[in-house]
Amino acid sequence: MAHVAHFSVNADDLDRAKAFYAAAFGWTCRPYGPPGFYMLEGAAGPGGMHASIQQRREIVPGKPTFGLECSLSVENSEAAEAAIVKAGGKIVFPRTILPGVGTLFFFEDTEGNIIGAMEYSATARQQARCAQRA
Repeated sequence: MAHVAHFSVNADDLDRAKAFYAAAFGWTCRPYGPPGFYMLEGAAGPGGMHASIQQRREIVPGKPTFGLECSLSVENSEAAEAAIVKAGGKIVFPRTILPGVGTLFFFEDTEGNIIGAMEYSATARQQARCAQRA
Protein backbone atom coordinates (compact mmCIF):
# COMPACT_ATOMS: atom_id res chain seq x y z
CA MET A 1 0.00 0.00 0.00
CA ALA A 2 1.37 3.42 -0.95
CA HIS A 3 1.63 6.34 1.46
CA VAL A 4 2.64 9.99 1.12
CA ALA A 5 6.39 10.11 1.64
CA HIS A 6 7.44 13.50 0.26
CA PHE A 7 6.05 16.89 -0.55
CA SER A 8 7.65 19.73 -2.43
CA VAL A 9 6.83 23.42 -2.47
CA ASN A 10 7.32 24.77 -6.00
CA ALA A 11 8.54 28.36 -6.30
CA ASP A 12 9.20 30.92 -9.01
CA ASP A 13 11.61 32.86 -6.75
CA LEU A 14 13.52 30.45 -4.50
CA ASP A 15 15.12 33.13 -2.31
CA ARG A 16 11.75 34.78 -1.67
CA ALA A 17 10.08 31.42 -0.94
CA LYS A 18 12.88 30.26 1.39
CA ALA A 19 12.64 33.56 3.31
CA PHE A 20 8.85 33.22 3.56
CA TYR A 21 8.89 29.67 4.97
CA ALA A 22 11.72 30.53 7.37
CA ALA A 23 9.81 33.56 8.70
CA ALA A 24 6.36 31.95 8.73
CA PHE A 25 7.21 28.48 10.05
CA GLY A 26 10.88 28.45 11.09
CA TRP A 27 11.83 25.98 8.36
CA THR A 28 15.44 25.99 7.18
CA CYS A 29 16.79 24.91 3.80
CA ARG A 30 19.65 22.59 2.98
CA PRO A 31 20.90 22.32 -0.64
CA TYR A 32 20.40 18.78 -1.92
CA GLY A 33 20.86 17.21 -5.34
CA PRO A 34 20.27 19.28 -8.46
CA PRO A 35 20.54 23.09 -8.57
CA GLY A 36 17.42 24.82 -7.31
CA PHE A 37 16.46 21.97 -4.94
CA TYR A 38 16.56 22.25 -1.13
CA MET A 39 15.43 19.93 1.63
CA LEU A 40 13.18 21.69 4.15
CA GLU A 41 14.30 20.99 7.70
CA GLY A 42 11.46 21.02 10.24
CA ALA A 43 8.66 20.86 7.67
CA ALA A 44 7.88 17.16 7.59
CA GLY A 45 7.58 16.20 11.23
CA PRO A 46 7.82 12.64 12.55
CA GLY A 47 7.15 9.51 10.57
CA GLY A 48 9.87 9.66 7.95
CA MET A 49 8.18 12.07 5.55
CA HIS A 50 10.52 14.31 3.57
CA ALA A 51 9.91 17.87 2.41
CA SER A 52 11.65 20.14 -0.09
CA ILE A 53 11.42 23.44 -1.90
CA GLN A 54 12.34 23.61 -5.57
CA GLN A 55 12.28 25.76 -8.65
CA ARG A 56 8.83 25.62 -10.26
CA ARG A 57 8.82 23.29 -13.26
CA GLU A 58 6.56 21.61 -15.74
CA ILE A 59 6.49 17.84 -15.34
CA VAL A 60 3.94 17.87 -18.15
CA PRO A 61 4.75 20.52 -20.80
CA GLY A 62 2.37 23.47 -20.57
CA LYS A 63 1.20 22.51 -17.04
CA PRO A 64 3.30 24.33 -14.39
CA THR A 65 3.17 22.74 -10.96
CA PHE A 66 1.29 24.86 -8.40
CA GLY A 67 0.44 23.87 -4.85
CA LEU A 68 2.23 21.06 -3.09
CA GLU A 69 3.75 18.33 -5.21
CA CYS A 70 3.42 14.98 -3.45
CA SER A 71 5.18 11.70 -4.00
CA LEU A 72 3.92 8.34 -2.81
CA SER A 73 6.24 5.65 -1.52
CA VAL A 74 5.73 2.39 -3.43
CA GLU A 75 7.34 -1.00 -2.89
CA ASN A 76 7.78 -1.79 -6.59
CA SER A 77 7.82 1.01 -9.18
CA GLU A 78 7.17 -1.31 -12.13
CA ALA A 79 4.14 -2.89 -10.47
CA ALA A 80 2.83 0.52 -9.35
CA GLU A 81 3.22 1.88 -12.87
CA ALA A 82 1.28 -1.06 -14.34
CA ALA A 83 -1.50 -0.68 -11.73
CA ILE A 84 -1.80 3.05 -12.43
CA VAL A 85 -2.17 2.51 -16.17
CA LYS A 86 -4.65 -0.35 -15.65
CA ALA A 87 -6.73 1.90 -13.37
CA GLY A 88 -6.97 4.58 -16.07
CA GLY A 89 -4.03 6.82 -15.18
CA LYS A 90 -1.13 7.64 -17.44
CA ILE A 91 2.61 7.90 -16.95
CA VAL A 92 3.76 11.47 -17.68
CA PHE A 93 7.42 11.24 -16.57
CA PRO A 94 9.19 7.89 -16.98
CA ARG A 95 10.93 5.97 -14.24
CA THR A 96 14.20 7.69 -13.40
CA ILE A 97 16.88 6.53 -10.98
CA LEU A 98 17.94 9.09 -8.38
CA PRO A 99 21.30 7.78 -7.10
CA GLY A 100 21.18 6.96 -3.39
CA VAL A 101 17.44 7.62 -3.21
CA GLY A 102 15.52 5.29 -5.53
CA THR A 103 13.39 5.17 -8.66
CA LEU A 104 10.95 8.00 -9.30
CA PHE A 105 8.19 8.48 -11.86
CA PHE A 106 5.20 10.79 -12.20
CA PHE A 107 1.69 9.90 -13.26
CA GLU A 108 -1.53 11.73 -14.03
CA ASP A 109 -4.61 10.36 -12.30
CA THR A 110 -8.06 10.25 -13.87
CA GLU A 111 -8.78 13.78 -12.55
CA GLY A 112 -5.69 15.42 -14.08
CA ASN A 113 -3.61 15.52 -10.89
CA ILE A 114 0.14 14.96 -11.30
CA ILE A 115 1.61 12.78 -8.54
CA GLY A 116 5.04 11.25 -8.04
CA ALA A 117 5.74 7.66 -7.05
CA MET A 118 9.09 6.68 -5.51
CA GLU A 119 10.49 3.22 -4.94
CA TYR A 120 13.07 4.07 -2.30
CA SER A 121 16.32 2.12 -2.43
CA ALA A 122 17.14 -0.19 0.47
CA THR A 123 19.90 2.25 1.51
CA ALA A 124 17.50 5.22 1.53
CA ARG A 125 14.92 3.23 3.53
CA GLN A 126 17.57 2.29 6.12
CA GLN A 127 18.69 5.93 6.43
CA ALA A 128 15.07 7.03 6.97
CA ARG A 129 14.57 4.41 9.72
CA CYS A 130 17.76 5.57 11.45
CA ALA A 131 16.64 9.21 11.22
CA GLN A 132 13.28 8.27 12.80
CA ARG A 133 15.03 6.66 15.77
CA ALA A 134 17.39 9.63 16.30
